[in-house]
Amino acid sequence: MTNVLAIFAEGEGSAVEFPPIENVVEWPAFFGGDTFYEFNKIALMGLIAVVVPTVLFLVARASSSTAPSKLRVFVESIVKFIEEQIAKPGIGHGFEPYVPLLTSLFLFIAIGNLFEVIPFFQMPMNARMANPLVLALVVWAIFIYVGFKNQGFRYFKDIVWPGHVPPALRPLVGFIEFFSVFIVRPFSHAIRLFANMLAGHMLLITFSVLIIATLGQIAASASGVVLALGFVGSLVGLIGFTAFEVGVGIIQAFVFSILAAVYIGSSLHPAH
Repeated sequence: MTNVLAIFAEGEGSAVEFPPIENVVEWPAFFGGDTFYEFNKIALMGLIAVVVPTVLFLVARASSSTAPSKLRVFVESIVKFIEEQIAKPGIGHGFEPYVPLLTSLFLFIAIGNLFEVIPFFQMPMNARMANPLVLALVVWAIFIYVGFKNQGFRYFKDIVWPGHVPPALRPLVGFIEFFSVFIVRPFSHAIRLFANMLAGHMLLITFSVLIIATLGQIAASASGVVLALGFVGSLVGLIGFTAFEVGVGIIQAFVFSILAAVYIGSSLHPAH
């Protein structure tokens, strides 16, 4: 958001002009521009989102289990939350091996989303489609692997030729199920996260632009009172939506993780 506001402020025009979309979601490279190893602000967020929980868990693990530190208690409460609220209800029996995966997904996404309200970053990592899509494809590969591992070829057969459907309708229903499970599911999984975070980011930019537009003209305009009211309203909206975005970021991490658990559970326990 920082580059957006700077560009807008330089204009000092009389009308409210929303910045070009490339200034909303694109960031210059720190190094390696236009190469496969390009490293920009989004990549930095991803690196931090991996390092922070890794360090927290390693430090907490070093704490004594007989006299656990506050950090260890905090980390264990996160894992317990994932187990009780995501893994167990989403997967059911046999959820234990998937708790590390779901914990990693939840923390990586939540931390990446919270960059929206952190100065200098001011951009949710998952407002770029690449991150949600890669995560969704990882989940897609895992639930397919789980299905074949536990059911063999029957996993694929039950999807494309559902036995509970009348024979005449099986080709149609099987095609719909195949398309839904193997094609639509990963994209809907990714787009849900991406679209929610991008929408919130655009809202915050909109209110920020309105604040700059009104603040820059209050003193020079004859209708200063009206502009002052617009400034106050925009400021209140920005503060409110900033707090709202914190909640949305955590909720979206929860939704993505629990959907991953449901998809794995459907492969592990097809009868459910």
